[in-house]
Amino acid sequence: MNALQQYQRVNTQTSVVDADPHHLIQLLYNGALERINMAKARVQANDYEGKNRLINKAIEIISGLRGFLDFEKGGELAGRLESLYDYMERQLFQANLHNDVSKLDEVASLLRQVKEGWDGIREEVVSPQSA
Repeated sequence: MNALQQYQRVNTQTSVVDADPHHLIQLLYNGALERINMAKARVQANDYEGKNRLINKAIEIISGLRGFLDFEKGGELAGRLESLYDYMERQLFQANLHNDVSKLDEVASLLRQVKEGWDGIREEVVSPQSA
């Protein structure tokens, strides 16, 4: 492993250890978006093994996001997010099966929209916890 990869791994581990729960979700969104963008590049380079690995990782991350949903506190919104995450996972599966960059773009766009909403409530969520 080269020095840059080692630094990135340590930096990521430190970010996760130091993160509050809200920031952990942000890291998951970022990780899924990063994997999807990298998978697009792998499709364009005809690296189907790399594409497969990256899309499967994005699916795992989205599945992890589903696992964080709190249906008791989140109510209808949690149910809608679960449906959206399910849709995203199915679209990624299809993108992987058919090397379909447009499906990767669609999922990335959906993730960015949800992430923007999540980023927008940070002060609302974090401030009450620290008070």
